[in-house]
Amino acid sequence: MTSTFMGLEIGRRGLHAHQQALAVTGHNLDNINTKGYSRQRVELVPFEPIYLPGLNRAETPGQLGQGAIVERIERIRDELLDKRIVAQASDEGYWSVRERFIREMGQMYLETGPNSVRSKMDKFWDGWQELSQHAADLEFRTAVLQRGKTLIDGIHNHFNGLKRVQTQVDEDIQITVSRVNRISGQIAALNGDIQRIKAQGDNPNDLMDRRDLLVDELASIIDITVSQKDPDEFMVHTSGHVLVQGQIGRQFELYKGIDTEGYAHIFWKDTKQEITFSKGSLGALLELRDVTIEQEIKTLDSMTMNFTDLVNEIHREAYGANGVTGNNFFSEYPFVTNVNGNYDRSGDGVFDSSYIYRINGQNALDSQAQPGFDGVITLSGADREVRVPYYSTDTVSDIIRRINNSGAEVVARLNREGKLSLKGTVAEAIEGYRQNPDFVLRHVEDSGHFLTGYAGLLSASGPEGAFDWGRPDAVTSLRGGAEDYALAPIAHPAGWIEVNPALLKDPSSVAAGFGQNDRVANPGNGDAAEAIASIRNSAVMVGRLSTFDDFFADAVARIALLGEQAISSLETENRRMKDLFDRRQSISGVNIDEELSNMIRYQHGYNAAARFITTVNSLFDTIINRMGV
Repeated sequence: MTSTFMGLEIGRRGLHAHQQALAVTGHNLDNINTKGYSRQRVELVPFEPIYLPGLNRAETPGQLGQGAIVERIERIRDELLDKRIVAQASDEGYWSVRERFIREMGQMYLETGPNSVRSKMDKFWDGWQELSQHAADLEFRTAVLQRGKTLIDGIHNHFNGLKRVQTQVDEDIQITVSRVNRISGQIAALNGDIQRIKAQGDNPNDLMDRRDLLVDELASIIDITVSQKDPDEFMVHTSGHVLVQGQIGRQFELYKGIDTEGYAHIFWKDTKQEITFSKGSLGALLELRDVTIEQEIKTLDSMTMNFTDLVNEIHREAYGANGVTGNNFFSEYPFVTNVNGNYDRSGDGVFDSSYIYRINGQNALDSQAQPGFDGVITLSGADREVRVPYYSTDTVSDIIRRINNSGAEVVARLNREGKLSLKGTVAEAIEGYRQNPDFVLRHVEDSGHFLTGYAGLLSASGPEGAFDWGRPDAVTSLRGGAEDYALAPIAHPAGWIEVNPALLKDPSSVAAGFGQNDRVANPGNGDAAEAIASIRNSAVMVGRLSTFDDFFADAVARIALLGEQAISSLETENRRMKDLFDRRQSISGVNIDEELSNMIRYQHGYNAAARFITTVNSLFDTIINRMGV
């Protein structure tokens, strides 16, 4: 109902409303440089008028207004744009981290100057070439040893550099997981505060800005989606799982074990279920550690193992100046000590496996000859057996090429004597774990006669004559009673291979020539040194690559392409995110001109309300003090 003093109440409401509006304007201006802040706007609405419809309504014409009040203080935000930023941020975070580490890896592949591994290997080959021409001179044997040691030091440095980056990435993964746990906990805590404030009818704008800023930070680390079907339950999902649900923020924990090579893998703390990420900075770190860098280490290991095995293969057959033969030029450290490669893989104290790196056939083959057989060679692959068919019209080189291009974890070549040589390669990790050991032949089988009677490698065709690592004494399935095979080495030969210490003590033991009929080579005979030097450009099959030069060219090109891709993708994502943030800033950012205009407008409104109160007060003064007898 109306009152004599209703005018004062109307003026008071106007003063309070415009005072609040001025305070919000000042709050906006103070936070113009605050990261993640969204400008706020006061919504002024008329207060409930007199009279509202009802049976007790007074018989007066129309409704009488009672001034203005602040209905709500709203923050200006585009929710659709926010969702686009959250969806896009993971790509920018992924390429930002990937570009940084690829650039660091690229520094190791600078193939200019005498300090590169390629230059050191070229000098090593040159040393053998010089020794073949001066086999009677001891100083050339000493030069070969020193160049071999320098080369191995370069390989060690390259390996250690890759491992250092891989360890650094693993440390970043651990730090990043802790950061994700912290952010998810903070979002859950803010959800509780926001829910309680909303229950009181207020808008916790600043708290929601802080939450959105945390969501943006989290989106750059892992791939997330945000939903809020229930107004009281803000949810964050990642990889198909709930990460934050209302006031519950799930946490991750790290697991390290032998099967992960000591590196941290991520599990849900509550369910103990492993989780992987493919996007965001964390996804990039996991891919770098478990795929990109791991593949570079494997490639280096493969090159080193093939390189040392080929040099040793020739050096063992040759004679030194002191008449000694049977020496390896590079030290070999087998994974197992049993002469047949037997190993207790299950750990129950009984041999159950055979760890063999290389097996050679007994018969010399002509690469252009046609065996004239049909059949299927079955070899071990990463997670399945690989079948390699061959036909009567194929040449030996056709069959070898088909084996090397099959995707099996086995490579084939004809050695110096023309005998077929099969070697185990590095094993692919399955789902981030090391399932199989490197440089281990796991299965070799032939349904026909190419590997049996023709190459003289297996003793029989079919499953009964197959070589399989899943049993002890598997070498007994080889032709001729397992006369020519090599045991699997300790993991990562690029990190431990050394020049044979016995040769360093006595350089005259360095072999340069082949003997004949078990007779010592002549002092000036350099045909063995020539054979070792010729490895430089021979098809030796380093993985699927033919020569060592192919290996170095492929390594440099591969890293260069990865770097180019990372730089280009990062620039693209930076431009996209800049465009999205600029659009958000144009909507939610504080504009000084606009805020100063609002400040003047609210100031005039405040002055008008004050003037209205003064006028009403003057009316009251007339009634109270000037009316009467």
